[in-house]
Amino acid sequence: MTPVSNGDVGIPPSLEWKFSQVFGERAAGEEVQEVDIISAIEFDKTGEHLATGDRGGRVVLFERTDGKDHTIRKDLEKKDYLVSRQPEFRYKTEFQSHEPEFDYLKSLEIEEKINKVRWCQTANGALFLLSTNDKTVKYWKVQEKKIKKICEMNIDSPDTASNGRSAGQNGAASDFVFPPGGFPSLRLPLVVVLNQIVGHETNLVPRCRRVYAHAHDYHINSISNNSDGETFISADDLRINLWNLEICNQSFNIVDVKPVNMEDLTEVITSAEFHPTHCNTLAYSSSKGTIRLIDMRQSALCDTHAKIFEEHDTSGSRSFFTEIIASISDIKFGNDGRHILSRDYMTLKLWDLNMESSPVATFQVHEYLRPKLCDLYENDSIFDKFECCISGDGLRVATGSYSNLFRVFGCVPGSTEARTLEASKNPSRRQVQTPSKPSRSFTNLARSRRRGAENLNGDANGGSYDFSTKLLHLAWHPTSNALACAAANSLYMYNADDTPPE
Repeated sequence: MTPVSNGDVGIPPSLEWKFSQVFGERAAGEEVQEVDIISAIEFDKTGEHLATGDRGGRVVLFERTDGKDHTIRKDLEKKDYLVSRQPEFRYKTEFQSHEPEFDYLKSLEIEEKINKVRWCQTANGALFLLSTNDKTVKYWKVQEKKIKKICEMNIDSPDTASNGRSAGQNGAASDFVFPPGGFPSLRLPLVVVLNQIVGHETNLVPRCRRVYAHAHDYHINSISNNSDGETFISADDLRINLWNLEICNQSFNIVDVKPVNMEDLTEVITSAEFHPTHCNTLAYSSSKGTIRLIDMRQSALCDTHAKIFEEHDTSGSRSFFTEIIASISDIKFGNDGRHILSRDYMTLKLWDLNMESSPVATFQVHEYLRPKLCDLYENDSIFDKFECCISGDGLRVATGSYSNLFRVFGCVPGSTEARTLEASKNPSRRQVQTPSKPSRSFTNLARSRRRGAENLNGDANGGSYDFSTKLLHLAWHPTSNALACAAANSLYMYNADDTPPE
């Protein structure tokens, strides 16, 4: 591992990660339904909200609850020390974002599975976010609305409750039903009929504001918001499109890698991400292990990159699996905008935008699997797409592995931090979960047919690794040392203290 240069920052202490919360944990022996498996996860920029998407097309929102009780600050002022408060979340709401569809022109089934969820800028207390399946991106608004109900009717009869009105504790009418023949004393117009209407309760109402469809021939693998707050990109295997949030019937194709003859296809787009602060800059990765940085100011069609980041193999030892495991499954910009984190099958790599020839740090995620690449190819695990994330301060990175394990690495020069944890209340417990459904796309160039194989294998140390339980999706809280990890249908939260133990 080669650490990244980070100025004069000292070596931070290794964090002690602790289990914090779990949502949706199944009971022992309970079978996990395919539609309940989490397929996307994302914090908003403030860290106050968390969104997950699942294979059933649902989006679930969580909100942060700690720090909202003002009595806590008054209690802390009475003490002569401060208590570090870690994020705690609670369920907020959920809604059906996508439904299964059928493309009759291509005789193709379109799954409802949520591939990505991205938060947009909030406005007037409402939440906005983008969600996408393989073909369609949707723009959602979630807002609190008061539901108004009739409290009293101008009916003169004193026994109307028994005739047709169910009276509440405060005389509020609910489930009002007109009896046969109606009420002779009920007067019109309606402004006279309704003596009092009050806000009865507050509900969260999700509403789809825009649908961005019919712009991708291949499966969408990425969406990313621009820092200008007005545009976003959507990327599939061969193209990247630029959208305006307010215009859903028109997009601009800014990257097109489709060759004239599809037999000449050598690489596909695997992930795309906007720069966090420069609205004209974005990066996209490929199945050949390269990352291209493009500047939209140079030309309308950005097929020519401004920079390309790739590591050249000088060892000369190549095999059938070399190109497969080099394929990048995910990229993330650091908050500083200077570094890009990439995840291929075996490693995490941290790149400096000022150095294209090689990464400034390389972290081995599960090197023990290298002798098993043939088995991993046979059971299609080698095509699993693991995501990665980087902490808000840029000092640590994290990614997932098999057996619901995830790894956290320190990036500061001299740091030896490398922690392995299991997404579970009890780290010693192994959970057996539903194998993930393999995706069919041009990314799997070397695969010609589906294969089945044993799921359980052992590592070099005699430990058992379950390739059917994989932690593909995780996210780092933007301001705290907190991780959200998705293991099948369960969402696990882990926290770590910033201060070293005494």
